[in-house]
Amino acid sequence: MKLATALSNRADLQGRLNALETRLVANAKVQEGEKPDENPMELIAEKDRIIAELENLISKINLTNSKTESDGMTITEMLAKRDCLKTDIKIMRNFLSSSSAKMNRYSRTEIIIRSTVNVAELQKKVDALCKELREIDEKIQELNWTTELI
Repeated sequence: MKLATALSNRADLQGRLNALETRLVANAKVQEGEKPDENPMELIAEKDRIIAELENLISKINLTNSKTESDGMTITEMLAKRDCLKTDIKIMRNFLSSSSAKMNRYSRTEIIIRSTVNVAELQKKVDALCKELREIDEKIQELNWTTELI
């Protein structure tokens, strides 16, 4: 099985668990003399099966990610890099948005508000981060579709 397929299966299992949780909660209590729509014990057994399958799949995905290298980095390292780039870009975009916001003055006597940084220069750095993010994300996707699950 390819890594991409395993990732898709993981997402499906996680979705099924979320749905099971909703069904379990909906069947946790009933009015006296009534029966639940679904047997909670059967739902719990299904949840246990899915969790065991998910645990096995996540272990294989993590093992594959930690052992698969490209350009001197494992997939695990690339994922960490991608997550940190996303965080960096988000923070910088918020900062630059605040830095470049225009403050309207209604008279010449009002206080002038100026940016504390060169917005254009920092925007170029953010653009470079975005390019790096796209490239690493493309590499991760390529590896997901070409790497066999361990």
